[in-house]
Amino acid sequence: MSHAGISPLAQIDPGARIGANVDIGPFTVIGADVEIGDNTRIGSHCSLHGPARIGRDNRIHGHSAIGGDPQDKKFASERTELIIGDGNTIREFVTINRGTGSGGGATRIGNHNWFLAYTHVAHDCVVGDHCVFSNNATLAGHVEVGDHVILSGFTGVHQFCRIGAHAFIGMGAFVNGDVPPFVMVAQEDYGRPRGINSEGLKRRGFDAERVAAIKRAYRALYMSGANLIDAKQQLAALAESSDDVRALLDFIERGERPLLR
Repeated sequence: MSHAGISPLAQIDPGARIGANVDIGPFTVIGADVEIGDNTRIGSHCSLHGPARIGRDNRIHGHSAIGGDPQDKKFASERTELIIGDGNTIREFVTINRGTGSGGGATRIGNHNWFLAYTHVAHDCVVGDHCVFSNNATLAGHVEVGDHVILSGFTGVHQFCRIGAHAFIGMGAFVNGDVPPFVMVAQEDYGRPRGINSEGLKRRGFDAERVAAIKRAYRALYMSGANLIDAKQQLAALAESSDDVRALLDFIERGERPLLR
C-alpha cells in the first residue's frame, strides 16, 4: 500500500482521532470514537467503528470491517471496545468485533500479527503478538491466543478455548478444547477420492468410451489394491489407448506432493 493520504471520498466522523501520516482510502467509513495511530494505512471500502483504539504502523486492506458490534444476542448496545496494537497486517474482508459487557468489555489484538483474507475474530477474544491467521481462520467468542501462534487456513476455534504460545493449528482443524503451548494440532480426516466426476464429464461432452477408460484407470489407481508403482504400470498400459489416461498418468508423474489415495 503506497502512501496516498486521506481520500476526499472517505467518510470520517468528527469524533474520530486520526494520527500523523495516516492513509485512508476512498469509500472507507471511520466512525465516532475511533482512534488511529500514526503511519497506519487503511485501504478502500473499509469500515471502522468505535469505541476502538488502533495503534501505529498498521496496514488495513480493502473491505475490512473492524470494530463492529459483537455477534452476540446478549449484547444490548452497552459501551464496549476494540483495542489493536502496532504493526499488524489486516488483509481483505477481515472482520474483528468489539467485546461484550458480560465478556470483559473488550476484544484485544496485540502487535505484529498477520490476519489474512476473510479471517474473523469474534467478541472478547484476546490475541497476542506475532501470530499468523491464514485465510478463513475463525475465532468464536472469548478465545485466547498466545504469542507466535499459527492458525492455518479454514481453522475454527470454539468459544472460550485457549491456544498456548508457539502452537500450530493445521489446515481445516476444528479446535474445541485448550491447546497447550508448543503443540501442533492436525485434522485427522482429510479428503479422500470417492470415484470419478462422471456427471461433470458428461456435461463437457465426454462420450461413453472415454468415461469407461477413465473409470478403468480409477479402479487401477484406487480400487485394485496395488501399490503406486504397480498402479502406474497399469495406467501406462491403459494410456496406450486413451489420451485421458495418459493425461492422468502425466499429472501423477509430475507430482511433488504425495498423491491423495
